[in-house]
Amino acid sequence: MKTPLAGKVALVAGATRGAGRGIAVQLGAAGATVYVTGRTTRSGRSEMGRPETIEETAALVDEAGGRGIAVRVDHLVPDEVSALVTRIRDEQGRLHILVNDIWGATKMEWNKSVWESDLDYGLRTLRLAVDTHAITSHFAIPLLIGTPGGLVVEVTDGTAEYNDSNYRVSFFYDLAKASNLRMAFALAHELKPHKATAVSITPGWLRSEFMLEAYRVAESNWRDATKMQPHFAISESPAFVGRAVAALAQDPDVSRWNGKSLSSGQLAKIYGFTDLDGSRPDAWRYVTEVQDAGKPADVTGYR
Repeated sequence: MKTPLAGKVALVAGATRGAGRGIAVQLGAAGATVYVTGRTTRSGRSEMGRPETIEETAALVDEAGGRGIAVRVDHLVPDEVSALVTRIRDEQGRLHILVNDIWGATKMEWNKSVWESDLDYGLRTLRLAVDTHAITSHFAIPLLIGTPGGLVVEVTDGTAEYNDSNYRVSFFYDLAKASNLRMAFALAHELKPHKATAVSITPGWLRSEFMLEAYRVAESNWRDATKMQPHFAISESPAFVGRAVAALAQDPDVSRWNGKSLSSGQLAKIYGFTDLDGSRPDAWRYVTEVQDAGKPADVTGYR
């Protein structure tokens, strides 16, 4: 087994499920030691109420060939994040990769203006999606820049190009995802003198645990969901964005991406990795050229 990230230490903040889990596992598959954090453990669930746990994610990292270390952390609590980073420093002495994937929102308020939205929930969404990333970066980046070549990844939904010209779901969701994009841009400016890189990355239509459940399918038969939603044919597994992050972490010239907005489909073309089924879904090009254009679902040339 090739382990190009052997000896590298990663923190995937928000690795309980979805993209965070996929990223953690693929970093492990490349040989990294991966600290996986979240609020849902075997002993208790977060407000999302879902069954996936950080212990499960850590075990999957181990199975993939890396070393997974589960740490229960509420990334809205500065003292907990500070203690996490102190633990990483004490146990590893360094940090090479920081992935900010924290989300944790419990619902989607579709097409809700700022005045129609549930204000308490909207502000909670911003805290979960924005404050958590800022708090984590505040404490983790001083350790990361201690070793040249560090990588910070802000996980979001949508490329900068797409989000700049499209309203995303609701006022608060749009604002949250735009903030994550801008965070990567700002961090890139601040990290450059320290020979570190920051990027934002978006998966396409992600087959997360929640999405598979919503369509009443599993990863093994996900194509059955296209009977309900034909455009689901362009969807991708969490492993796809995970392989994108792992490819970035292995790239000796990763600084060429500093400050850029990237997607899993875009990077698959450059680095040559595939999704679990051997395809390379280019979701954001598909969304623009097929789905948003009102054309019938047809992934020919897009995966």
